[in-house]
Amino acid sequence: MSSARIIRVASADDGVAATTLREGIAALQAELGVSAEFPPEVEEAAAAAAAQPRLPDLDRTDLPFVTIDPETSMDLDQALHLAREGDGYVVHYAIADVAAFVSPGDPVDLEANRRGESLYAADAKIPLHPKVLSEDAASLLPDQVRPALLWTHKLDATGEGIETIVERALVRSRAKLSYDGVQAMFDGEGFGDGDYAESLGLLQEIGEKRIALEAERGGVNLPLRDQEISVEGDQWSLEFRDMLPVEDWNAQLSLLTGFAAADLMVYARVGLLRTLPEPDPRDVQRLHRTARALGLEWPAEMLYPDFIRTLDGKNGTHAAMAIACTRLLRGSGYASFNGELPELTEHSALASEYMHVTAPLRRLIDRYAGEVCLALCADEPVPDWVVSAFITLPETMQASGRLSGAYERGAVDLVEAGVLAKRVGDTFTAVVVEVEEKDETQGSITVEAPAVEAKVSGSSPLPLGEEVQVRLESADVVARKVTFTLA
Repeated sequence: MSSARIIRVASADDGVAATTLREGIAALQAELGVSAEFPPEVEEAAAAAAAQPRLPDLDRTDLPFVTIDPETSMDLDQALHLAREGDGYVVHYAIADVAAFVSPGDPVDLEANRRGESLYAADAKIPLHPKVLSEDAASLLPDQVRPALLWTHKLDATGEGIETIVERALVRSRAKLSYDGVQAMFDGEGFGDGDYAESLGLLQEIGEKRIALEAERGGVNLPLRDQEISVEGDQWSLEFRDMLPVEDWNAQLSLLTGFAAADLMVYARVGLLRTLPEPDPRDVQRLHRTARALGLEWPAEMLYPDFIRTLDGKNGTHAAMAIACTRLLRGSGYASFNGELPELTEHSALASEYMHVTAPLRRLIDRYAGEVCLALCADEPVPDWVVSAFITLPETMQASGRLSGAYERGAVDLVEAGVLAKRVGDTFTAVVVEVEEKDETQGSITVEAPAVEAKVSGSSPLPLGEEVQVRLESADVVARKVTFTLA
């Protein structure tokens, strides 16, 4: 399930545009009251913890794990190892063990509970934990022995999970791989002769089977594209970037783990869940009308997840439809429970019960959910420090989620204004991707080159999904605002 657009920085230098970007991000951080800096006592506690982690007895450094992330990432939460077993598979998924370094109530823990999650905007990350942990001692960096929560999933021939356990173990990643690099391996470069080659070669096979199961289940995967920035001298540029197949295959392993975690906790009736209610039927009906307006065929008997899978994000009309479908993904939240299940347990876009457990370096609640699952698999009581946090964690994560959205949106607006600042008065070809219900003369457009999404206004109702000519009226970097009108 995907609904977010994230700006990535493809390149940057120290020229005028890069400086303007950094100054704009600093102003945004001040406006939102966030900072990448940690109080001295938190840094000191993190450094001490990095030097003395609590290490488990189980040693699985024999497994040739690898990590797959964006090229520049250093906060590596997940490492994978895949193998065949009979006509099925074994997925070993190692997750960074933050609790090996952070103790309940210590300065790092208190600060993480205040922050909730890492915030991302262009190349300016606000980390959840000090870098001495998140990008060093706790990160699953290559050729380093690290404590981890080792999830072992057994899958049948279709890729369906049939058994899961999680336990603490020492692991060692053999390589820090990038999405682009791994995709090139699958596209013809080959996997080399490293000890992880056979394991990595199964990623597509397992990933595609999990994607097929997602479709059978009725999961939703919106075809939305990222924006990628290049900053050189006094020039900003933006391009759209499509998700690589390997990113989807890799994401399926994270989802598999989240489903297994939810199963463990629901069965035991104690834990945390990521939830999303079923879409309002009126919203689905509205989307049917949108599809008709766009000239897209949506048979009445076709469920909306199946319809969404027919969309191509590179097609302007389809992109307008995909953006309209984000309405169905609103209202997500977290639920905690101990003894009695909450009224809502399912995440409707995933068509399953689900919980985040695979990104504890970047998201607070994953550490707590992981501890629940460890206790359940060991047939031990869930630690008191975990259960006592059930009351506050959902609210903490909702607040940090809102802040994360504001930070990302602010960065998008800043970069788009910077890209367009010297082109006020120019005319662009665009596609109308959204029309406001209360005023059809107002809406949003996508400009393909540069890759910009912005508000637009016209003197008459906007033609949803159609190509139009628009005039750039203003692009204010300081105010992070861009305005277009129909030409």
